[in-house]
Amino acid sequence: MSAHRPEDSSHARPRVAIVGAGFGGLAAARSLARVPVEVTIFDRLNYHLFQPLLYQVALAGLSPNEIAVPTRSILWRQRNAQVVLAEVVGIDLARRALALSDGTRAEYDYLIVAAGARTNYYGHDDWVPFAPPLKDLDDALEVRRRVLLAFEAAERESDPAARRQLLTFVIVGAGPTGVELAGAIADLSGDILARDFRHLDPAETRVVVVEMAPRILTAFSERLAASAAQQLRELRVEILTGTAVTAIDRGGVHLGAEVIPAATVLWTAGVRPSPLTEQLGVALERDGRVAVERDCSLPRHPEVFVIGDMASFVPTGARVALPGISPVAMQMGRSVAANIGRTIAGKPRKPFSYFDKGFMATIGRGRAIAQLRRLALTRKLAWLAWVFVHLWFLIGFRNRLVVFVDWIWSYLMSKHGARLITGRQLGPATRPAPPLRPAAAAEPPAPPAPAPPGE
Repeated sequence: MSAHRPEDSSHARPRVAIVGAGFGGLAAARSLARVPVEVTIFDRLNYHLFQPLLYQVALAGLSPNEIAVPTRSILWRQRNAQVVLAEVVGIDLARRALALSDGTRAEYDYLIVAAGARTNYYGHDDWVPFAPPLKDLDDALEVRRRVLLAFEAAERESDPAARRQLLTFVIVGAGPTGVELAGAIADLSGDILARDFRHLDPAETRVVVVEMAPRILTAFSERLAASAAQQLRELRVEILTGTAVTAIDRGGVHLGAEVIPAATVLWTAGVRPSPLTEQLGVALERDGRVAVERDCSLPRHPEVFVIGDMASFVPTGARVALPGISPVAMQMGRSVAANIGRTIAGKPRKPFSYFDKGFMATIGRGRAIAQLRRLALTRKLAWLAWVFVHLWFLIGFRNRLVVFVDWIWSYLMSKHGARLITGRQLGPATRPAPPLRPAAAAEPPAPPAPAPPGE
């Protein structure tokens, strides 16, 4: 692959702009520490989030500061890197410039676009107030608030039907995040209802997972997915596969003619790449991702790289693109950083090659599945592998030992120490609104503005 040199610049060193401080962007920035470039990371958030443990914050297992760290503190020793707190809203490929949310512009010689993905409601954005996503810390705190408020409201509810609705939790989407949330809710209700509440029985809690695909965890093998389903059922989690959601309102979830009355609905059904993909001047794949070159560069723009959730990269000999998971993003980030160094040195670039270390999903305390290349693990052994990987190797934070000890202690003592209800948005009321009649489910009703679910 031929080398590409940026146009002449008044800067002594080439400027590398990185959009996004997620796994891919941060890996690229750190890998450029010894390359003669000026690195600038642009992000709308001032922290790097360890997203695989986000559900633990949502279900009161960890505090936000245990899975997030300010981006500046990660890079403070890296003299050639700086951080700009601003959202990139536009990309001018011809002028090699970024448009920022504050109205300013930033020029670059090399660009790494790693803006990640957003939650996909598949054209039903009116469901957002009734079924929050789980993508950042604000989402996690909102989910935690709704779940804990549902328990509090159920404690005071005398009407059996209303109490059942308050204690019914529906998760739409049965990928790893949905499965992890379902298992964590089952664990949380079993841990705190009997101990902290006087009028609630853990057996009253109902957790339902709704998946449109024929089975849960479609990224895993059928055998591992079947094991996960069995482990969920042991936690009394109901699984509805091959089922489409037709409407979500303040009364619950509509599945065609059937209605599940639920005060708390959570959405984990899908993601879509950042809207910045639409500004890159190339045709997008069906899932909205950018089909990149073998070195992860943008077609016709070798100075621009697209990585992580935004990139569609099909390995040689494979039929499908790599999944949007953190190991892929990190390896892409390190690869493009190395290729920028090679380009500056006048050397040819190397194609990106992904080393698959496997992937995992937890299913409550002491339960998990793991596909580690050719090794398939389930239950306690898989859970121990998950703990070791996530709480030791993947968290590159200085507080990883503290997180490890706190999390293991909470597990052994069956405690959820972060059970704080925060936020000023309205949550489920003492008596939630009844669901609409099934006949109305075919056409989603307009949500009452501005009241959120359960008001």
